[in-house]
Amino acid sequence: MTRRLGRPALASLPADVTVPGYLEAETRIGIVHFGVGNFHRAHQAMYLDRLMNAGAARDWAICGIGLLERDARMRDALVSQDGLYTLTLRHPDGADECSVIGSIRRYLHAPDDPAAVLEQLVAPEVRIVSLTITEGGYVADPINGRLPQDDPLVAEEVAGGLARPRTAFGWIVAALRERRRRGVAPFTVMSCDNIQGNGRVARLSVEGVARLADPALADWIAADVAFPSTMVDRITPVTTEADVERIAAALGVEDAWPVTSEPFAQWVIEDRFPAGRPPLEQAGAIFVDDIDAYEAIKLRLLNGAHQAMAYVGQLAGHTFVHEAAADPRIAAFVRAYMEQEGVPTLAVPDGFDLAAYIEQLFERFGNPQVRDLLARLSVDASNRIPKFVLPVVADRIAAGSPCATGAAVIATWRAYCALAAEGRFVLDDAAATSLAAAAGGEPTAFLAGVPTLTPLLQSPGFLAAYLEHAETLAAGGADALLTRYRA
Repeated sequence: MTRRLGRPALASLPADVTVPGYLEAETRIGIVHFGVGNFHRAHQAMYLDRLMNAGAARDWAICGIGLLERDARMRDALVSQDGLYTLTLRHPDGADECSVIGSIRRYLHAPDDPAAVLEQLVAPEVRIVSLTITEGGYVADPINGRLPQDDPLVAEEVAGGLARPRTAFGWIVAALRERRRRGVAPFTVMSCDNIQGNGRVARLSVEGVARLADPALADWIAADVAFPSTMVDRITPVTTEADVERIAAALGVEDAWPVTSEPFAQWVIEDRFPAGRPPLEQAGAIFVDDIDAYEAIKLRLLNGAHQAMAYVGQLAGHTFVHEAAADPRIAAFVRAYMEQEGVPTLAVPDGFDLAAYIEQLFERFGNPQVRDLLARLSVDASNRIPKFVLPVVADRIAAGSPCATGAAVIATWRAYCALAAEGRFVLDDAAATSLAAAAGGEPTAFLAGVPTLTPLLQSPGFLAAYLEHAETLAAGGADALLTRYRA
């Protein structure tokens, strides 16, 4: 019988598996993290694990917080394994590099014990609260006009005096209020989500909830709490049953929720941490004074390319990212989007090799070992498209371009939504009902029915290109659209 991963099992693992060397040393919780998913465990937790294994940052261990009922599964996985899990880096040549990550030293499921969550957040040793709650998880968003007062969960938690918060921002405000009452210095709030200016968006969400609950508290937060922006990058697919079986066969242990990712990882961080921070630069992170240029390159090229590939790739019959990247028509389409639309909107930092970065992206997309699903890239598109694609489209239109390839991306999204409404694809989106309804009408009805797209109706050049692409897709599908982009 295969034994469960945990501290007792570490000694029996193969010699080439890196294991935490600090579990018996004194470690203290310094970071509380909302949204413990695969990306956090492959990225931020991995960086901290590197530091701890090097003998540093032992007072920056992580406490993960799960807010949703479904987060009980992560609780069960981590608690039963002493907080340990495996991370496998899948190299293009088929080599696997496996390690056990131990930096998440505690996990709390908020519905189980709200009092424990508050006490952990208020502990003076906690100096950073970080977030990976997806683009749609923020309750204030200047791009789509979302406001805290319009969120029903925020309304509920504020009406209850934040006695039992429902959102990450409700918890953060409740904890800052209690720290202020106890005379404990505030923590830094660090967003690690794929949102341009994620620190500013996190500030809007926190201050917005605070202002609804206590305007004086909101003023204190505005004056005393830091919200550094970050740029995070590592392609991390969903865990499959095959991943679980592979770990059991290769390591001889059962890991309830292993993580796989590509070898590449990047983390660029604004250096604004008045309460202190771990020396993440020793683990490969980059600290800068101004992150905007780096952030825009990543969001507009990598994340934008993912959106360009996701819908047309599935319309063309592909399942995995590496399959779509190997299709020369799709590769040409994605390259056209990046080079014709994305690149002209960027301010490139001195010394940054943009051409090499684009080639590296195609190498990463083509890694067959990662097996990243195009369907994963399509999740929550009503939040992803406005973050990754529409800023590019807006800048190109403002520069006098019709943004024809950007229009093609929007047309493929519409075609995907229309087929999802017929049951051909799964429309995993909070706005699925309205998207399906809008996609089922005339092409302009989609632009009119999706609020973030409606301004595009005012651009004659974009509209003409979009209608042409929509007609091509309706007449001949993805093959007809991609013919013009054949390399």
